[in-house]
Amino acid sequence: MNFIIKNILAIIVGITIGMLVNMSLIIMGGKIFPFPSEAHFLDATNWEIKYFIFPFLAHAIGTLAGAFSSLKISKKIINPIIVGIYFLSGGIYMVLILPSPIWFICLDLIIAYIPMALLGWKLNNL
Repeated sequence: MNFIIKNILAIIVGITIGMLVNMSLIIMGGKIFPFPSEAHFLDATNWEIKYFIFPFLAHAIGTLAGAFSSLKISKKIINPIIVGIYFLSGGIYMVLILPSPIWFICLDLIIAYIPMALLGWKLNNL
């Protein structure tokens, strides 16, 4: 298979798997910790701590799964970094549209994306 096509396919598959894992964890979190009917879930500044667990896990594990799977297809280190940057850009967008506490913004943007992409690379090399 052509080198460029293989790398593009690896990135697309990584992003797709990462999104599937991300959304699965978000849906599971909504079932485990359902919002009260009177809660305004589009303003995270007043959420209880338990409501932040699954969004963080979804971002971190989704990025990890996407980076890991992209590297399984093509052994280029740039692929998990591209997947991590893709998910980081989605995280930055969410920070801009969803009001959140500063501690969660920092935790999410600093730990959940690029470090998890690098961890996916590292796990592939074990």
